[in-house]
Amino acid sequence: MLPFTVAAGAASSVPAWIHEAAVVVEILAVAIIAIGILAALGRFLQHSVIQRVPGDHYHALKVTLAKTLLLGLEILVAADVIVTVALEATLESVLILGLLVIIRTFLSWSLVVEIEGRWPWQRDRHEAVE
Repeated sequence: MLPFTVAAGAASSVPAWIHEAAVVVEILAVAIIAIGILAALGRFLQHSVIQRVPGDHYHALKVTLAKTLLLGLEILVAADVIVTVALEATLESVLILGLLVIIRTFLSWSLVVEIEGRWPWQRDRHEAVE
């Protein structure tokens, strides 16, 4: 029997399974962020300090860190949605989810500005020339 199948007397295990799934998704997000940071720093040190490869390694580090954080934030939002929609569908939990999504959206926009040098709704500089 699948773990999400509800049998007689097993209905109480479904919320526990959903909560555990959300925790796994949160752990995945944290692991992606941590591994991405370590990999970006390792690449930065290798190229700028050890091999002394010419180039703007600081900018490459910032872009890699921003992309890693964007991915981690998206996955954390997914975990929050799982918990809120499946387990705690109260007005208070939905409002808290909305606030978290707004904060994370602002962080995402800030990271996009850091990566691309423009707001997400602005046209690319290359597109404006054409």
